[in-house]
Amino acid sequence: MSYYRYHVFFCTNLRPDGSQCCQQCGAQEARDYVKQRVKALGAAIPDKVRINNAGCLDRCTEGPVIVIYPDATWYTYVDHADLDEIIAEHLVKGRIVERLRI
Repeated sequence: MSYYRYHVFFCTNLRPDGSQCCQQCGAQEARDYVKQRVKALGAAIPDKVRINNAGCLDRCTEGPVIVIYPDATWYTYVDHADLDEIIAEHLVKGRIVERLRI
């Protein structure tokens, strides 16, 4: 078993040439929101979870994107409601959110 049950990587890449990237979709704010929510939930999340920034995950046209390991589950999201669903279903209950999966 790894140290963390789930390791969540948010692409927060900003492309200097202005081409499509996750940061244009508020990825850093989304990552900060999830980190705060996970911390606030505390014991409601049964195992350790780590929320991290990542450089380009090379799925720019599907973004913004996150990937959760060790499940290797890729998600896109639009708003806090989507992120809350990923937290509640995947991180708390261990169930993949199919409607957001890419």
